[in-house]
Amino acid sequence: MDDDDDILLPVDNIEPSAALNDALNASASTSSEPVTLRHQVLPAEEGQRLDALVARVESRYSRVRLRQMITAGDIQVDGRRRKPAYTVKAGEIISGALQAPARDVQLGEDIPLDIIYEDDDLVAINKQHGMVVHPAKGHWNGTLTAALTHRYAQLSQVGGATRPGIVHRLDRDTSGVIVIARNDAAHLHLARQFEQREVEKEYFAICRGKLDRDRDRIEQPIGPHPYQREKMAVRTEHPASRTASTFYEVQERFVGYAAVKVLPKTGRTHQIRVHLAHVGCPVCCDPLYAGQRQVSLGELRGGAPDETIVLDRLALHARRLQLCHPRDGRTLTFEAPIAAELNSFLETLRRERPRKLD
Repeated sequence: MDDDDDILLPVDNIEPSAALNDALNASASTSSEPVTLRHQVLPAEEGQRLDALVARVESRYSRVRLRQMITAGDIQVDGRRRKPAYTVKAGEIISGALQAPARDVQLGEDIPLDIIYEDDDLVAINKQHGMVVHPAKGHWNGTLTAALTHRYAQLSQVGGATRPGIVHRLDRDTSGVIVIARNDAAHLHLARQFEQREVEKEYFAICRGKLDRDRDRIEQPIGPHPYQREKMAVRTEHPASRTASTFYEVQERFVGYAAVKVLPKTGRTHQIRVHLAHVGCPVCCDPLYAGQRQVSLGELRGGAPDETIVLDRLALHARRLQLCHPRDGRTLTFEAPIAAELNSFLETLRRERPRKLD
């Protein structure tokens, strides 16, 4: 979900345990038994490509491998063979018996967590940048789910064996608040809040460029990038595009940079990153949307890049999350202080790139 709020929730009149990502009901063990895939397309997933959706649901396989299985008929929609580019519809059943993944998912690792809040129903964590939320191809260890499984005996299973407790997501390089469900009832309640846009989310970003307005709302649909499958893009007419709304407010300006408060109303994949790049002010150190992995002191001083690196992480942080407790309905507000490396970069900008008064 940054802004990567890919939520897991049931469709109406479907037993939750059957509707919510049954594709991951095979445990991540040393078994070589085939993996049973069964997933009912949710309303929020309608319009996606079949191969893209299956890759999200069954992240233990590469998209190339899943595309091969779809083409071979090993993965079907409502019992019929479909092409990988088939556009799925809500209520359709995606099913198949998949060969065991090439590598088993390792769950349960003693990894320190920065816990903001915890009770019997939910946990709020300040996720560190660089931590992948759940196992996927190329990222089997060191995940948030591995740390959660080690610490908690009980987590919701709505998302399946490899995504225990995961209600929404943050990109690997986005730090900040993420909420975890400790039981299925809490998971479903929280997921509904995300789906109905009742959760208030606040992000902090440092952007490169100049925002013409001190505050504005970006209302642009987001869909798959036409050429690079790992990216999203503003696309107004693509069938898989979804409405997206992002409000921003400039908190501090520098020469060529800005510190921004961002309030996404929707939770599309890479939403904040796509929208800010669309208005010409991408998030700093975003290799996908800014073409930049790091900032050096030499660059800030107007010269060539040098070895003094002043920032080498995505400058995006989930600062605050407000929602209702799934058991008693009270309002909970979770906050994660801005990461030290981002504060350090701000101080560098204040020193090296102070705003010039007109």
